[in-house]
Amino acid sequence: MRLIFTAILFCTIALAQAPKATVLHAARLLDVESGKITAPGEILVQGDHIAEVGAKVNHPAGAEVIDLGDRTLLPGLIDAHVHLFLHPGAEDLQTVEESVPQRTIIALLAAKEDLMAGFTAERDMGTEGAGSADTAVRNAINKGMIPGPRLRISGNAVDLTGGHEDTNNFNPEEHLLSNATRADGAAELVKVIRQQFKEGADFIKIYETGRDSLVNGVFKTPYQYTEEELRVAVQEAGRVGKVVAVHANGEPGTGWAVKAGVSSIDHGTQLSEETMRMMKEKWIPVVPTFAISEYFADHAGSEAASASRRRSMAYHAAEFKKQIAAGVPVVMGSDVGPFPHGTQAREFELMVQYGLSPLQSVQAGTVNAARLLGWEKQIGTLKAGYLADIVAVPGNPLENISALTKVSFVMKGGTVYKK
Repeated sequence: MRLIFTAILFCTIALAQAPKATVLHAARLLDVESGKITAPGEILVQGDHIAEVGAKVNHPAGAEVIDLGDRTLLPGLIDAHVHLFLHPGAEDLQTVEESVPQRTIIALLAAKEDLMAGFTAERDMGTEGAGSADTAVRNAINKGMIPGPRLRISGNAVDLTGGHEDTNNFNPEEHLLSNATRADGAAELVKVIRQQFKEGADFIKIYETGRDSLVNGVFKTPYQYTEEELRVAVQEAGRVGKVVAVHANGEPGTGWAVKAGVSSIDHGTQLSEETMRMMKEKWIPVVPTFAISEYFADHAGSEAASASRRRSMAYHAAEFKKQIAAGVPVVMGSDVGPFPHGTQAREFELMVQYGLSPLQSVQAGTVNAARLLGWEKQIGTLKAGYLADIVAVPGNPLENISALTKVSFVMKGGTVYKK
């Protein structure tokens, strides 16, 4: 009797501890690394991980089967350049007009919007004056307290006095706070970086170039930190196993950043041939952020301002084609925040419009982005053992990239958020 009771007890414990099984079925499944379509496609999810992928997978007893019909299964999307603490219409004055608690609430809502749009992981590129408040947002998501993407966060970005994100051209007697943390010179960079990590940052975001101009076809953007200063920043971040990403639009700043060993060049409007060669060799991707440029052009205050922004966008698009031809790695990043969260899949369409194939565009926002965020062994592709971050879109995104703007199913870590 004791043996029977013990056996029953062990079976009961095993059943209680067995992870929940879910089978996802759809007309197609996309291998984002090879571009191969499996039709039909199925994924067995056990707990928060993928257990099996193929045309037909095991259906364990009691497994929930979700039939997604004429859709394509692919990994959760990744946006490597977001601003959760920004919203349309108040970008430059949020630090002055809105409290950090108010902006944190906005960030929580933005995180949910992005997740529901299929973005299961993101890199937050600076709170724009809200300090380390994104640490609380990331931690709350990780604890399951609120819905949102997996996050890599930078806290406040780093800028120099009078730099790109400083509160310039206001009454100096008001002593307005910068939208970034000021650091002048190598010693201050080290001090600020240490403080950012103390407050929970996963990486450091530095403004390497200032305000841009395009006059008679000549693009100019002033550098902010020297190559030597950037090397110190990269070395300090590397000391604790972390990295530096830069806002950098043109030479010489972009080249100096690449030589210093940053993890990515965000925006990257203008890159020299040598810079592009190094980026390919070192796998330092460009994150082009076209969607924000389009939004600003569409919402400029005058026809002249709109025309100016469209000329800059056309210049960037032409340079992007050169970057593709040079083999520069590309990672999807939209700069969402100044335009509505949850709409940033437009970036995939624009990258195709400006030269990437649909598959390359998908890869930019999945496998490439996962590598940049340091999660290449966990997310970014559909493989057994990877986290069950999975989305479904209507039709076939390799035939129509716009399918990524119509995500109809979202699973993150085995939990269904949109069905």
